[in-house]
Amino acid sequence: MKNGKTGEKAEQSAEKTKAEKIFGGEIKNETEKLKQQLEEYGRLAEERLNQLKYLQADIENLRKRYEKEKQEIIETANESLIKELLVVLDSFDAAIKISEGESKKGLLMLEKKFFDVLVEHGLEEIEAIGKQFNPEFHEALCKEFSKKQDNEIIEVIQKGYTLNSKVIRPSKVKISRGLKDNIKLKTTID
Repeated sequence: MKNGKTGEKAEQSAEKTKAEKIFGGEIKNETEKLKQQLEEYGRLAEERLNQLKYLQADIENLRKRYEKEKQEIIETANESLIKELLVVLDSFDAAIKISEGESKKGLLMLEKKFFDVLVEHGLEEIEAIGKQFNPEFHEALCKEFSKKQDNEIIEVIQKGYTLNSKVIRPSKVKISRGLKDNIKLKTTID
């Protein structure tokens, strides 16, 4: 009996070896092909993922650029409107200078409310009196001898304004010639 079982085992082993030779090579080839396809699909998936990431970044950049351009358009429109409204503000100043009593109080209240609305939109008055002349913010219309320092602003002829930190109208000012020029003038006259 032992020989029968041993023979069967040998026979099964031979068939197994024969089957491995026939199918084993095919299985290895098929397995190798599948591994290559899997690697190729993995590489393609990685490429597509990178492309999607680049497209997503491009879309985000476009959205940011659109928002920035939209904001610039709004600011430009506001700037044009506010420049035109400065004429009204100047008219308030002129009317206040010549009015008296209750009408002056009323005009001051209206001017304040009007100016507050403009301030809410980014308008600021440029400080000038007592400051040193700065061509970025001031336009000198004339010089006058005074006891103040040279190039110190002594009078504002027309108020200047900034809108969101950008000068939209410089202050028109009168500046001091200072004491040194005054002393030179006196000595040349004597």
